[in-house]
Amino acid sequence: MTLQEAMATLEEMGTEQNRKVYGRHGVGSPMFGVSYANLEKVRKQAQVDYVLAQDLWASGNHDARVLATMVTDPEAMQASEIDAWMKDLDNSVLTGAFTKLVYRTPFAQRRMEKWISAKGEWAGQAGWGLLARFAMDLKNDLSDSFFELYIEKIAQEIHGQKNMVRDAMNSALIAIGIRNAYLEKRAMAAAKRIGKVEVDHGETGCKTPDAGEYIQRTVARKEVRMKS
Repeated sequence: MTLQEAMATLEEMGTEQNRKVYGRHGVGSPMFGVSYANLEKVRKQAQVDYVLAQDLWASGNHDARVLATMVTDPEAMQASEIDAWMKDLDNSVLTGAFTKLVYRTPFAQRRMEKWISAKGEWAGQAGWGLLARFAMDLKNDLSDSFFELYIEKIAQEIHGQKNMVRDAMNSALIAIGIRNAYLEKRAMAAAKRIGKVEVDHGETGCKTPDAGEYIQRTVARKEVRMKS
């Protein structure tokens, strides 16, 4: 698939309703407003295409950039390229897609550690989003002590962080809390200390859940599935 073909397909798939929805989530122009279901269809057509991904990102179009994160080869991405893409982030939707890509690259942990301490909102969101992915991935060999350090950092710093960074930190705390029973206790204690986390989601239906309640519900569901 060429860049011209990809852009024409995305433009055809875009809808006014999706543009309104993305707009409420902070996405600006240029964008076509393509649903994730349709982006997945284009991804399957394009398959893995590192060169196309670079061109899609360079277009500056929101939908094209989300697609770029889906079709690029994470093993081929260089750290310098990921850092350059990071500087282009300007909304939480694209940041989420970007985070999913970075987690598949060889330098995900190094970038997580760097971005968690960054001052920018989107870098912070990506950093804590990566931590959540590490916590949810039981195949890695990261120790409980590794995650404990971040539980304490979240408890101490969450209320002073930028808007979407608070949301990402809350999600990371939840992910850590459901990793295992030991971390569950520590995350629950931290959630109690933190209390309510205020996040402005604008004119959307999104809400930031209470971490303690969410962890409890998720663990309870897991226990029911294990017994059934």
